[in-house]
Amino acid sequence: MTADPMTDPFAGADARWMAGRTALVTGGGQSTAFPGVGYATCRVLARHGARVAVLDRDAGAAGRTVKLITEDGGTAVPVIADVTSDRACAGAVAETAGAFGTLDAVVNCVAAGDRGGLFDTTPEHYDRLMTVNLRSAWSIMRHAVPVMPRGSAIVNISSVTVRSRGPGMIYSVAKAGLENLTEGAATSLGPQGIRVNCVQVGVIWGAFAARGPMPESLREPRRLSTSLKTEGTSWDVAYATLFLLSDRARWISGHILAVDGGPPHHYDTEPVTSVPQGE
Repeated sequence: MTADPMTDPFAGADARWMAGRTALVTGGGQSTAFPGVGYATCRVLARHGARVAVLDRDAGAAGRTVKLITEDGGTAVPVIADVTSDRACAGAVAETAGAFGTLDAVVNCVAAGDRGGLFDTTPEHYDRLMTVNLRSAWSIMRHAVPVMPRGSAIVNISSVTVRSRGPGMIYSVAKAGLENLTEGAATSLGPQGIRVNCVQVGVIWGAFAARGPMPESLREPRRLSTSLKTEGTSWDVAYATLFLLSDRARWISGHILAVDGGPPHHYDTEPVTSVPQGE
């Protein structure tokens, strides 16, 4: 039976958009003074009622995120795993479902970047970038989907550097593959009632940029490369992710949402090349 189209299906609903849900976020640890996308996403989801599994290879970083969430009145557990291992991904999913009894949301945020050209690297480095940025998301989804109930959602974190023509192209190639994986998974999982979307992160001044690869002198040019002329943060990405995971986005799947301050961007210039998030 079709619901009355004049009735708001969320009228009177809990203002916390993830109340009663369990979310697994890869790359959710906090290890720098600037908040990473994974960390910010964990905090935002917890504030909106989610029980959060903070997956990170660094136990200290995961523990810091969990500590801040619990001090804020939320619920979280650390899940220590190296997502380059399919077995570790399977274990992380099992640990999350075991801790909370369900798994309703997944955010694939972990990333590793480079600033090299397309061919001035080694096969080993190429394989690592593909494994961290692309295969890890496939592994997490592969193990998560069988335990995710109807109405669940997945968000993969990509980057506007998929349109880059400068350094960091292998990272960009991997992220382009992640976007294609998102669209394919949305088609495959739609009949199961599982939505899959992607957030394409713009040139924010987040944890990766702030901790060394990007000199401070590039911060202002990066801000000016957006049409809004304002600096984006990890929190902007986290709130977009919250929306896509929530029931408010119940009819959105297979979408690539750019959270980038609006065009134009100068993708072939130094300030906007290779800005991975989440690691």
